[in-house]
Amino acid sequence: MTHEADDVNEAIAAELRLMDPDVRSSRTEAARLLDPEFTEVGASGRRHTYEDTVAGLPEEPGSSADGPRYEASEITGVLLAPGLVHLTYETRFDGRRARRSSLWRRRDGETGWRMYYHQGTPVPPDTA
Repeated sequence: MTHEADDVNEAIAAELRLMDPDVRSSRTEAARLLDPEFTEVGASGRRHTYEDTVAGLPEEPGSSADGPRYEASEITGVLLAPGLVHLTYETRFDGRRARRSSLWRRRDGETGWRMYYHQGTPVPPDTA
């Protein structure tokens, strides 16, 4: 496996960890996977910061072990530059679909890959 493929696979693994209810419900675990400069543009068009996300994630849907879970499919990634991976994929959650895009950044070997940016776009029910 190439170094590029390793980087993409590590970013994918980190993305999947962020969908795990055990990680989502733990501010400490979520904070380890989010870059301090993290931003997200939600489906509502609202901008969310690192602080907003770490504080609110445990209460967000998908954070309960006995509730619905995010199901990811068609995850692909590309190394844009050293230390920067772009992922795209689709999720199903509680009967709804979304297309998602994330940028993962690795600044050093100690912190590993951290999500720098995320955007999710709802997919209308009648869309293929």
